[in-house]
Amino acid sequence: MSVRLNPGESQESLLRRFRKEVMKARILPEVRRKRWFTPPSELRRLQKQKAIRKARQAQRRRERRHRF
Repeated sequence: MSVRLNPGESQESLLRRFRKEVMKARILPEVRRKRWFTPPSELRRLQKQKAIRKARQAQRRRERRHRF
């Protein structure tokens, strides 16, 4: 990720633009995820938990729709 300093631009605004670009490119979550090695069994467990949460959320949405 790189940003160029525009003529007359302050360091603060350059840093602000850089942070915005990093957030838009979703670099930080990727770096945080790759910071430590996660064994495949742990990845499967996390994916299963995520799927369970997603299913519960969908179930709650369905229940809310049928309530009215």
